[in-house]
Amino acid sequence: MDSTSQVTRLKGTKVQQDKLDQPLPRKFYARDPREVSRDLLGKILFRRDDTSLRAGRIVEVEAYLGEDDPAAHAAAGKTLRNAVLFGPPAHSYVYFIYGNHYCFNVSCLPDGIAGGVLFRALEPLFGVEAMAQARGISVYALSDLPQLTSGPGRLAEAFGITRERDNGKDVTSTKSDLWIADDGYRPAQIVTTTRIGITKAAKLPLRYLIAGNPFVSGPKTAT
Repeated sequence: MDSTSQVTRLKGTKVQQDKLDQPLPRKFYARDPREVSRDLLGKILFRRDDTSLRAGRIVEVEAYLGEDDPAAHAAAGKTLRNAVLFGPPAHSYVYFIYGNHYCFNVSCLPDGIAGGVLFRALEPLFGVEAMAQARGISVYALSDLPQLTSGPGRLAEAFGITRERDNGKDVTSTKSDLWIADDGYRPAQIVTTTRIGITKAAKLPLRYLIAGNPFVSGPKTAT
C-alpha cells in the first residue's frame, strides 16, 4: 500500500464508540502533573462536532507544577486568565500565545491547587480530512501528517480548540465534545527531557514523549 492510500485509509477509519466514548475519570487528573503527564502518553484526545469526529494519540506533553514553577502561568497567582488551573482537575485551560495560536492544557491536582499539563503533539488517528481543513492545508502522504498535530499550536488548530470555545471545559463529562479516552495502548518507552520554548525553569526535566514517535515536536531524545 503506498503512502497516499494509507492516508486515504486513515481518513476513512471508524472509531469504536463502545470502547472510546467514555472519558478518563476525574481521579486520573487529581494527581501530580508529572504523573499525569506520563500516564497521558498513549491516550486518545477526541473532538466531536456536527460534521466530524477527530482523534489523535497523545505522544508529547509537558508538566507545569503550579505556583512554585516559574514557567507556569500559575506562578503569578490566581487571575481571571489562569483561574482554571486553580479549580477542579480535568478542566481545559486554553490560552493564546505569540499573537497567532492557542495552546491546550488540562488542569491537575485537587481543587484549589494549581497544576497542569500542556499538550504538545498528537498522532492523528481519525478525522484527518477535518484536521487538514481546520488547518487550511492539504495532506496527500504520511509524510504530510506531522503538519497537522506536531506542535501545540498545530494540534489546537487541527482540533478547533480555542479559548472562547473550550476554556474551562470539563473533559470528563460524557456530554463534552472534547475528551480523553484509553484504548489500552501502552508506550514501549517514554523519554523525559527538559521543556522547550521557555526561558524560566528551562532545565527541569518535565517534557515527556513516546520514544521513536515521528509526530513528536522538537528534540526526540533526552537532553
